[in-house]
Amino acid sequence: MPRSRSDDTSPGDARHPYSDRGGPEARHAETHDVRREALTNPTGPEPRDESFDADLAGPQADTAVPGHPDEGIPAADDKRVVTRLGDRLSSDELARLTVLQEGTRLEQGGVYLDLDDMARGPFKAIGGQEAGARNRYVAKRDADHELWRGLVGDREPQVERPAGADQDSG
Repeated sequence: MPRSRSDDTSPGDARHPYSDRGGPEARHAETHDVRREALTNPTGPEPRDESFDADLAGPQADTAVPGHPDEGIPAADDKRVVTRLGDRLSSDELARLTVLQEGTRLEQGGVYLDLDDMARGPFKAIGGQEAGARNRYVAKRDADHELWRGLVGDREPQVERPAGADQDSG
């Protein structure tokens, strides 16, 4: 009587692959250095150390809201700004423009325009700078694009220098 395929228990049979050698793992171990293979196989990227990012960001990075949402008033409520810009901007545009209040800290690297000194043009703030009583600062990030372009045109922001700093250091 002929043997059926299912009666075949020789090595390589689908039901018991390499049954006489201990299975596929044992056959692999015969042809490879399994210990060295485990040591040299890539394990993927190293886990990211989040503490480094937190150190760079500083203590307020998680809670700080970008911009100055509660530190300004509409330009339409500031008589000096209305007098100075009333002929250039509509009342709707003045209402959309936010002027920072005295004592508001400027964001380092943030772009601002002083409405009381528009000839100076836009500038990038340095660390520790804040709005004074003689400033009417507007933050670029708090103004819409069209309104900002209407105020500054194509002028690029300059880096703000501390008062009295030598600007010709070259």
